[in-house]
Amino acid sequence: MSEHSIAGKKVAFLLTDGVEQVELTSPWQAVKDAGGQPTLVAPKSGKLQGYNGTEKGDTFDVDLTAAEANASDYDALVLPGGVVNADHLRVDKDAQSFTRSFFEQHKPVASICHGPWLLIEAGVLTGRNVTSYHTLATDLKNAGANWSDEEVVVDQGLVTSRNPDDLPAFNSKLVEEISEGRHAGQTA
Repeated sequence: MSEHSIAGKKVAFLLTDGVEQVELTSPWQAVKDAGGQPTLVAPKSGKLQGYNGTEKGDTFDVDLTAAEANASDYDALVLPGGVVNADHLRVDKDAQSFTRSFFEQHKPVASICHGPWLLIEAGVLTGRNVTSYHTLATDLKNAGANWSDEEVVVDQGLVTSRNPDDLPAFNSKLVEEISEGRHAGQTA
């Protein structure tokens, strides 16, 4: 059990095929361990294919589609990484809209590895402090973010990390930000 309880808080995980599996399963477990209720949201219903690097991993059941899901029903959003996952999500209009709504409602958002690509498309990064997988640094800077190479960066409810090695720090800050709730500075 983490030091921060998020009992009863609902957390949406937005992803699609090609997700880096551990970047889904590790934060998902951290949310559950802290008393939260995770929900898997994706562009399409059915099952999603997880990956361990370039190798196929497990499949995961989708709870709701991004078109059906409403940010008002959740306390926070998690965007796992994985190149293929992030590249497909970033062009999905429902995923963009769903993500933007969390910023408009000042709710915590946590994104790791390639996940921040979606934040660029959602138009929510101007002036924000972030990190990501190193190959996204130029993209994020061009989108107006202040990028730095750190294990975890927290900016008023926005939590970002670089890669699976950062998951312990990412999960800890994710749960902490959810327990703190809304942040006035967390805005689109």
